[in-house]
Amino acid sequence: MPRTVGIVGKPNVGKSTFFSAATLANVAIANYPFTTIKPNVGVGYVRTPCVCTEFNVEDSPGNSACMNGVRLIPIKLVDCAGLVPGAWEGRGLGNQFLDEIRQADALIHIVDASGSTDLEGKPCDPGSHNPEEDLQFLEHELDMWMFQILKKDWDKIGRMVESTKAELTVLLEEKLSGLGVLRDHILKVRRTIGLNFEKPTMWTNSSMLRLVAELRKLSKPMLIAANKMDMPPAKSNLKILKAGSYPTVPCCAEAELALRRASEKGIISYMPGDGNFTTFQESKLTQGQNDALDRIREEILTPLGSTGVQEALNLAFFKLLKMITVYPVEDHERLTDHKGRILPDAYLVSEGTTAKQFAEIIHSDLASGFLYATEARTKMRMGEDHVLKDRDVISIVSAKRYA
Repeated sequence: MPRTVGIVGKPNVGKSTFFSAATLANVAIANYPFTTIKPNVGVGYVRTPCVCTEFNVEDSPGNSACMNGVRLIPIKLVDCAGLVPGAWEGRGLGNQFLDEIRQADALIHIVDASGSTDLEGKPCDPGSHNPEEDLQFLEHELDMWMFQILKKDWDKIGRMVESTKAELTVLLEEKLSGLGVLRDHILKVRRTIGLNFEKPTMWTNSSMLRLVAELRKLSKPMLIAANKMDMPPAKSNLKILKAGSYPTVPCCAEAELALRRASEKGIISYMPGDGNFTTFQESKLTQGQNDALDRIREEILTPLGSTGVQEALNLAFFKLLKMITVYPVEDHERLTDHKGRILPDAYLVSEGTTAKQFAEIIHSDLASGFLYATEARTKMRMGEDHVLKDRDVISIVSAKRYA
């Protein structure tokens, strides 16, 4: 299953702008709460060096793109509408939005680093709101949402464990699987949190909240996109946000969206994640267009190195979700598929994926008839349990063929 990253945060922090910049989807962007009534699902891209440069070949990508030796691999993003305090109780359509977060494997929390929106998402004087409060608020909303789900039928679960010796870990997995909580998450928390899993009827609400907070961190890892870095108060607030426990990326989604739209119109040459751009036919641009592009270069790209949008996407998939890139080929000598295309596909898979598991991702027939795999660099054969590495180029030999 493809991994999904959710774009979350309160209203008016730039979530929809970030989403549009990442996907170039036509979503509503406006300065009022609940512009996004239903979540938008779109396709963005992660950026990684392509192996074509290492092998010195000209590739012909199929499921992804390659630009100047950079492979752009599609990923799924979900833009959820703004959350407000009390969302877990249903305030502001909160339950509807929280339910959409179920499908997210990781979260990018868009935070107004300029402090120009209050806790409700209403505009306020820049620098007058502490963005740290937004982190605490979102954590509380997610924890209370998970707590309410866990609390339902808890007495029944506790009696079952204590009277029939049922395994609480298994029951918790069944109860919370819809939230993305895995057995490994529960086992890890069980070892560290110090709760008696044999006596769940003795747990207090505070004990259960400790449990869900730790499970939330594991099942919904999060990073901060410190947005609106073009506003002066953002610089001092960025230092505060970076001192916290979440990875934090300085970001200006508005600048990224402007660059991508300008690139789409042929005004500039720009690759997402670059720290600069090239202007075409500068004499034909209006003064306003020139001034806007100059501001982006001087106020965002030069001091920050990029707009931060692409960096946040890469960080979410490669660091939070621990994904690696693997290139399947049919002929490991020529690096081609059965159509003769060179390095046609690049797949994002989880760290620890084995050769046979990768075969299953490509096609079930390839996995069911798996014989061995060969890595293109070493030419070594590997068995079904061999763990793949980032940037591996793999050919799989199977007793079955697939179309």
